Amino acid sequence: MYYEQMLVIRGTEKAAFDLFMSGLVKGTTHLAAGHEAVAVGTSAALRPDDYVWATYRGHHHAMARGLSAEACLAELMSKATGSCQGKGGSMHLTHAQGNMMGSYAIIGSHLPMAVGSAWSSVLRRTDQVSVAFFGDGATNIGAFHEAINLAAVWKLPVIFVCENNLYMEYTPISSVTAVEHPAADRAAAYSLPRIVIDGNDVLTVRDEVAKAVAKARSGEGPSIIECLTYRHYGHSRTDPAKYRPEGELEQWLMRDPVTVLREHLVSAGVAEDEIESIERRAAQTVADAVSAASAAPVSDPSEAFTDVWADGGSQWRN
Repeated sequence: MYYEQMLVIRGTEKAAFDLFMSGLVKGTTHLAAGHEAVAVGTSAALRPDDYVWATYRGHHHAMARGLSAEACLAELMSKATGSCQGKGGSMHLTHAQGNMMGSYAIIGSHLPMAVGSAWSSVLRRTDQVSVAFFGDGATNIGAFHEAINLAAVWKLPVIFVCENNLYMEYTPISSVTAVEHPAADRAAAYSLPRIVIDGNDVLTVRDEVAKAVAKARSGEGPSIIECLTYRHYGHSRTDPAKYRPEGELEQWLMRDPVTVLREHLVSAGVAEDEIESIERRAAQTVADAVSAASAAPVSDPSEAFTDVWADGGSQWRN
């Protein structure tokens, strides 16, 4: 299941890149190829009613929570069949049905929101857990520290998952941060344990997040988990990533999360023909999604005036 899910996400990211280069995806995109294990592993440890909050690099988080490849690509292409009817696009991708509460373009802005949903769970006594994904760059934002401090003081059921891909946009995080691990090495300031894991191994991510989830549900408070990973593309569609040292990408590709999981399957005795069948099925899912999204009608401009308020409308109110 994890393997197919990760392959569909990877294929959808590649399709998004190709569609953008063909002029069919408007606006910018921030691809997460290479980060799949973090999203899939974390989601595997959650219940369907738990909450997920993501950054503008959030395709994989939405899809790990059940968003289809077709709905994802249609949203990027401003189609009526998109997850937000074309209103969100890549940077605001949302899958509310899966409690994936949105992608946020302002760095760190969603971290206090995740604290809010965790506080809501406490007030409603639902034992739901909230997860906030964020990049290494967000650890130098005030909202990061404010959110974690309040979550720790109130012992809220929230897990902060840092996708440390070494770069905050175009700048190496190591060149502007006093500690080696920007999220985990700051945990002690909030009386939380230091947790650094291999973010390219979906099983490692799942098992570590499962521990944090159990802790959160039992009322023992938040966790910070720093997942070491790497993005295969540049920061955004305009970034050729020339700032990366020669050989760095190739070194990380040897630990590609898809390859790592495939090796786990082989080691576990899964037959090669079964693995190849999964790969063909995933490729077909993406191909069908591209065809369906391309053929879907463009979203009506009137959609811009829907869902502005909770009642579904846009009428101004004093």
